[in-house]
Amino acid sequence: MFDTMTVTKAGGALCGSLLVFLLIKWAADGLYHTGPVAHGGEEVAQAYVIDTGDTGGATEAAQEGPDFATLLASADPAAGEKVFNKCKACHKLDGTNATGPHLDGVVNRPIGSVEGFGYSDAMKNHGGTWDPETLSHFLENPKGYIPGTKMSFAGLKKPEDRADVIAYLQQFGG
Repeated sequence: MFDTMTVTKAGGALCGSLLVFLLIKWAADGLYHTGPVAHGGEEVAQAYVIDTGDTGGATEAAQEGPDFATLLASADPAAGEKVFNKCKACHKLDGTNATGPHLDGVVNRPIGSVEGFGYSDAMKNHGGTWDPETLSHFLENPKGYIPGTKMSFAGLKKPEDRADVIAYLQQFGG
């Protein structure tokens, strides 16, 4: 079935294939090398540098942007209405509760105070009021701000979106 010549041919084919792959890798490394290269002991820089935006020493305050009061002062309630579409699945603005409590009059209302809604113990025991700053922190990460809340929403990461939706909710006084 297998004679010596067949085994030799198979071994030669395997070695030849490995040699071809080795030569292709060597050629590709020569064409697409990205690190610094030393030619004759002299280091050669790359032809161009891609700016990734990493400043290295930027302060955290510069990255945060304006404070929330400034954002709220310039917030757009019309844009907040669009952001509120994410909230409509669980919250209403007509004074009736749904999966979540109604949100008309929520700004400056005591936390966990809507009559007839079954709040989690964490929400009932939190205390305080839903002032714009507190609402912003809660809307950024509900489960992180009040661990144990029933609210399963992941949060609004952009401070502008939070300011816009709070400006929209301020229109519904109570």
